[in-house]
Amino acid sequence: MEFILEWLSSIIISVIENTGYAGIAFLMALESANIPVPSEIIMPFSGYLVFSGEFNFTWVVVWGALGNLVGSIVSYYLGYFGGRPMLEKYGKFLFITKRDLELSDRWFRKYGTLTIFVSRVLPVVRTFISFPAGIARMNIWKFSLYTFGGALIWSYVLTYAGVIMGENWTYLEVYFRKFDWLIAALVILVAGWWIWRHARNMKHL
Repeated sequence: MEFILEWLSSIIISVIENTGYAGIAFLMALESANIPVPSEIIMPFSGYLVFSGEFNFTWVVVWGALGNLVGSIVSYYLGYFGGRPMLEKYGKFLFITKRDLELSDRWFRKYGTLTIFVSRVLPVVRTFISFPAGIARMNIWKFSLYTFGGALIWSYVLTYAGVIMGENWTYLEVYFRKFDWLIAALVILVAGWWIWRHARNMKHL
């Protein structure tokens, strides 16, 4: 795992060094399009480049948030046009029923804006939240607005941390990675509970 992270870090650093702000936007777009490229490396390193005088703080934050928005919209429409029909047809094999989809629709109609906004500052969850929002067909304008708002905060915090840490920006990854594992563990526990509950209900049918 450490080898993979080091390899990924070297690629991220190389992309940003060679393509500048466009590289930041591109990498952050990948992260939000269900590809686990860690923003915990992208933005702190960019913050370090602000510290060293190579980048402008405001532009780093804005391009990071815009990249997140673009990737999130791609993921949203993947869920909207592809994920929804697939789950309606094959969801039973994943323990997802039509009733579950209806509950998801109601959840996003009622709490979608808060869910999207908060998810943008949560590791792991922020990478994948757009897909279920598309499946639930949340209003695209609200989705985009709150996605950009949450991404702006996340980009600001990580960039600022990179500026503060300066040449020691890599130390941040250690702390963020621990939080990533915690969130991932919670997601796995919830998924396990979901499968167990549906399997139990099927036995009683």
